[in-house]
Amino acid sequence: MRNFTRLLAGAGLAVLMTSAALAAPPTASDRLAQAVTAYEATGPGEDDGESGADDSARFSLPEVGPKADARRRVQYAQAKAALAQVDLAALTPDQRLTHALLAWSLDERVAALAFDESRMPFNSDGGFDVILLYRASGMTLRTEAEAERWLALLAKVPDWYAANLANARRGIQDGFVQARPTVAGVLERARRAAATPLAQEPLLAPLRALPASIPPERRAALLARGEAAIARDVAPARASFVTFLETEYAPRAATSLAAADLPDGARYYAFLARRHTTTDLTPDQIHDLGQSEVRRIRARMQTVMVQTGFQGDLPAFIAFLRQDPRFYATSRQQLLEKASEIAKRADDQLPARFGTLPRLTYGVRPVPSSIEQGYTTGRYFGGDPKTGRAGGLMINTSQLDQRALYELPALVLHEGAPGHHIQTALAQEQTGVPAFRKGLYFNAYGEGWGLYSEWLGEEMGIYRDPYELFGRLSYEMWRACRLVADTGVHWKRWSLDQARACFTDNTALSATNIEVELARYVSWPGQALAYKVGELKILELRRRAETALGDRFDERKFHDVVLLGGSLPLAVLEQRVDAWVAEGKGT
Repeated sequence: MRNFTRLLAGAGLAVLMTSAALAAPPTASDRLAQAVTAYEATGPGEDDGESGADDSARFSLPEVGPKADARRRVQYAQAKAALAQVDLAALTPDQRLTHALLAWSLDERVAALAFDESRMPFNSDGGFDVILLYRASGMTLRTEAEAERWLALLAKVPDWYAANLANARRGIQDGFVQARPTVAGVLERARRAAATPLAQEPLLAPLRALPASIPPERRAALLARGEAAIARDVAPARASFVTFLETEYAPRAATSLAAADLPDGARYYAFLARRHTTTDLTPDQIHDLGQSEVRRIRARMQTVMVQTGFQGDLPAFIAFLRQDPRFYATSRQQLLEKASEIAKRADDQLPARFGTLPRLTYGVRPVPSSIEQGYTTGRYFGGDPKTGRAGGLMINTSQLDQRALYELPALVLHEGAPGHHIQTALAQEQTGVPAFRKGLYFNAYGEGWGLYSEWLGEEMGIYRDPYELFGRLSYEMWRACRLVADTGVHWKRWSLDQARACFTDNTALSATNIEVELARYVSWPGQALAYKVGELKILELRRRAETALGDRFDERKFHDVVLLGGSLPLAVLEQRVDAWVAEGKGT
């Protein structure tokens, strides 16, 4: 019997070995899928809470710290190894695009991990302490089960704060810290959050808006549990952040504003320039580009100023714009209504210029009052059609005398449609692509498209008078000055006064906006370089296509080519547009 069993076992093993031998080797598509799976298993490296998140991500927080980073290093290495085995020639064109995007993303994440950026978990514009505030502003809880998940997320706040403060303590030990002005601003934000009255607590807003399908007594019980979670978990965590900043971080904050003065800072800032522009431009080249753009835009501003009939020079005209009350809203509601009216006029023009539009809509909302002080003038928060969340064009309605109406059309076009809402929603609505591509965001592409959308507003007829056109140019100048100021501060070690001069001398931005933006550039080095570099590349590609195709150029198809592949590094975008042009020429 024993021998017979052995015989059967041997026969079975032979069959298995024969089957394995006959099994087809992995195809290029299989290997690409393996690399994608390995990459997506790493989870988000960071989460700013502003882009649309899938159903699981909106009820979770990313892992942070050395252990999480060590795990990601291993997973990135596995993904890169799998990607190296892929035969590009055997892939379809869209698979090759996935391959290129995965390679770019992996290289950027691996390079970033080498600098251990988690040691600096906050800046003047955001950080771990505001992620849930962003998320709550667009959160809709449709069921009792979702309310339970939100409550569970609130209970994780103490651990979330503790993990990020541990990272910041590592930064203190290494000298990898924010500069003193940044810390002062973040401390003010932390104190305001810690002093938030329960009645105004933004993290309770989703629980206060539970649907009527949940019985009243259950809604009341869930809200009561949320209030208890704020008192038990959130409030002490916020207080711990204030104490940490006051007693540990502020005394050790950097005295230099320059990222180049951080440990390994010169190499770090050069990496940030490459990361945010997706180019090999050096900081010096970017600085020179900014100065060239300042001169070009200033010349056109002079021309538009003359069209208004103003008698005087450009500095006097800018002073007039900053001071005349007719250019400013008198109430928060009026500012929101003005933005909404501009948004609808823009929507009216979209079908004529875009072959494909997203099905997801967006709304105009105020920046949450708890973070509006020191916050940028406007921003886009991504939505999610699967969870019933529209995109959000967020307008800062504080300090109305600093929110010029002549700048509002450019802001709405950039943050709403055809800007970030169109590009973000179309990326989310891609079909037949890996999940990572739907949420991918390369700064130069994303912000370059936003700035291109401001330019496109001229052709769309959105700027109704020379003042609004001047506002657009002021916004374009703002982005040119970013190139000058960011590289000036972080590479050339400029003072704040030197950086401020470009904005005060050449833009109509209000004093408040200028100070908020300067604080942002100091605390978030390199990000400001993306806008102008990206816009100039998109405009270059459009003009190249117009010249090559002549009468065959179709603006709607051009925009589809730029947008329907999702977020792309500029070199990949260029290849995509060039291929479309070659196809149009029949070559």
